[in-house]
Amino acid sequence: QLQLVESGGGLVQPGGSLRLSCAASGFTLDLYAIGWFRQAPGKEREGVSCIRSSGSTDYAASVKGRFTISRDNAKNTVYLQMNSLKPEDTAVYYCAARPTQCGNYLTYDLWGQGTQVTVSS
Repeated sequence: QLQLVESGGGLVQPGGSLRLSCAASGFTLDLYAIGWFRQAPGKEREGVSCIRSSGSTDYAASVKGRFTISRDNAKNTVYLQMNSLKPEDTAVYYCAARPTQCGNYLTYDLWGQGTQVTVSS
């Protein structure tokens, strides 16, 4: 069974850090592009970051310099390290997989269940 499972969300104060994990089962992550997306209440889902099968990465302008995506092939897991968090980063964060290249969220085939990130004092 193909599955993605996110973990690592929680409540953090502004300026704090969290590391999200996206663990895959049933397939090998490094053959796919893995994207991180987020959706806040009443807002459209937006792309946060993506890592291609080649290992190259993309970031949304709003998170560039604060978030880092990485992949551990031995653990079949992709991470999103989030630093200098802001209240506007509050959302449900999802990881998703599609073949090889990054793309619009509508083109991803497999999604995790999401993990809540809340940035508040």
